[in-house]
Amino acid sequence: MTRELIIRPNAEAEMAEAQGWYESRSPGLGADFLLSVDAGLQAIARSPLRFPVVYKDVRRALTKRFPYQLFFVVEDDRV
Repeated sequence: MTRELIIRPNAEAEMAEAQGWYESRSPGLGADFLLSVDAGLQAIARSPLRFPVVYKDVRRALTKRFPYQLFFVVEDDRV
């Protein structure tokens, strides 16, 4: 079962800022960053309980290639 992902505005703003930073370092790197984050979000939506709990009910997924962490909480059918 794929769960609904709810991304907070602060997280969207942080992703956009990081994407811009990577893009300014190397053309195309910002897009690669967003693809990495999207892959992580899709993995979370498909199987959120496979990721470790890091604090109380907060879980964490790591992005590949980029040093970013995706923190989330599972609530019924949404994340």
